[in-house]
Amino acid sequence: MTEANEDGLGDAARSALRTLDFERRGLEALSVALEDGLAEPFEKAVALLQQTSGHVIVSGVGKSGHVGTKIAATFASTGTPAFFVHPAEANHGDMGMISQKDAVVALSWSGESSELTALVAYTRRFAIPLIALTSGRQSSLALAADIVLDLPKAEEACPHGLAPTTSTTMQLALGDALAIALLEARGFSAGDFKIYHPGGKLGALLSHVADIMHVGEEVPLVPAGTALPDAIMVLSKRRFGCVGVLTEEGRLAGIITDGDLARNLARDMSRLAVEDVMTRGPKTVKSSMMVSGAMGLLQKHNISALMVVDEDNRPVGIVHFHDFLRIGAA
Repeated sequence: MTEANEDGLGDAARSALRTLDFERRGLEALSVALEDGLAEPFEKAVALLQQTSGHVIVSGVGKSGHVGTKIAATFASTGTPAFFVHPAEANHGDMGMISQKDAVVALSWSGESSELTALVAYTRRFAIPLIALTSGRQSSLALAADIVLDLPKAEEACPHGLAPTTSTTMQLALGDALAIALLEARGFSAGDFKIYHPGGKLGALLSHVADIMHVGEEVPLVPAGTALPDAIMVLSKRRFGCVGVLTEEGRLAGIITDGDLARNLARDMSRLAVEDVMTRGPKTVKSSMMVSGAMGLLQKHNISALMVVDEDNRPVGIVHFHDFLRIGAA
């Protein structure tokens, strides 16, 4: 373990801060570039990729290749059909994966990666649009490309100036910027996002309340005027910790929770009706609400269940915190 310096940080922590500072300056330089000459080719790249009827093919070698793999995955998960093709594999048959309906995004910091030569030549031969993401403005890659996303020069965080660090951060950030600009241009919604992310917690949060709510006789409801002891029986049988109170028209007038009962323990409950203790205007949700939104309401108001109502405020279901736990959203 390294000894702490005067500022209380060890050598490793100070090294980490230097690395983050280098990479932060790289991102700042990229922001400045986007406010200047990089804006026009960036806009053209987004328009080209949006109009592509086939796939976006991302390629690169070394660290640029690893970044390219992530960029392709981000494209694909946000509504832009894409996959990564390794240039070495392309030289041995995978070139056939690229069609004239596709567009190619090639990453190379120097723009002189020899492994990309055959792939670049292939795009030129078959008039496949080529976008270069490089800092080598006069490089072979840039000179061959239809659109050049010219990354500003930046100092690597590596003390020897060799290990790709700042440069790969900038490549990744610009790839993310392309993916999000395309997402927005396509009008890609949260519902669309769920189609590509059905599993895990993210998929659960993108579900709708209708997917998990309890309906029919499971919903604890009593009409207005019900004696409180009878309502308590319904509350205990349904085990949601609450019971809804309905008007004569079947609309939700209020709700009685365990907390409401606790606050009225000093009163003679045998003589009370539900209106005497219910909370009026309770928090409700629509069945079309995302699970993430419903979870936010539970947390904000520190409650455990929500009545699900239709447009006329008629109860159609109930959702409990345990339902969010069951699907892995909580």
